[in-house]
Amino acid sequence: MKNIITIARQFGSNGQDIGKLAAQKAGVPFYDKALIRLAAKKSGVAEEVFERVDERPTNSLLYALSMGGGYGVTASGYTPKDMPLNDQLFFLQCDIIRQAAQEGPCVIVGRCADYVLRELPNVCKVFLYADPEFRTAQVQKDLGLSEKKAMERMVKADKQRAAFYNYYSNQRWGRVENYDLALNTAKLGIEQAADILLAFEAAFGG
Repeated sequence: MKNIITIARQFGSNGQDIGKLAAQKAGVPFYDKALIRLAAKKSGVAEEVFERVDERPTNSLLYALSMGGGYGVTASGYTPKDMPLNDQLFFLQCDIIRQAAQEGPCVIVGRCADYVLRELPNVCKVFLYADPEFRTAQVQKDLGLSEKKAMERMVKADKQRAAFYNYYSNQRWGRVENYDLALNTAKLGIEQAADILLAFEAAFGG
């Protein structure tokens, strides 16, 4: 594996499992929620505090207005103590993502990684999706929820992911032009999807 794979995913599409398996098969580092632990260690903020705001944009309206409604991955001179926790976590994760990319090939799930690394030629940007019925059933299985609760959780999670991505990247989450490959994971098993990711990465020209 010679490139970096970034994975954006709909909730319930098995994105984490697919990314982790692809990284294992390729023998490269995998980053998902591990980024929270690394950000907490770097900042001194408790990991559980960052977990509550992970992949959620800031709720501070006045702060957002003062920054023009979005960031585009720039701290604009602000220091971490000036920022809401959401923003502290985001910018810390940006630093960690860039450092991981400098160290070599890896697989990164979520956290606007495709946008953070957009200027690098060796970033293979992937979007994983599936039909609502498949994802609802997956959420029911994974979290032990009723069908209604699973669907509500799925819709809420996707709205949060879209809001997070749209806010910090100034792009639109899930738009095809933002990605190099989109896979319908309802048509594939986890292992087959991971194999397709690796085959595409091997042919990827940057």
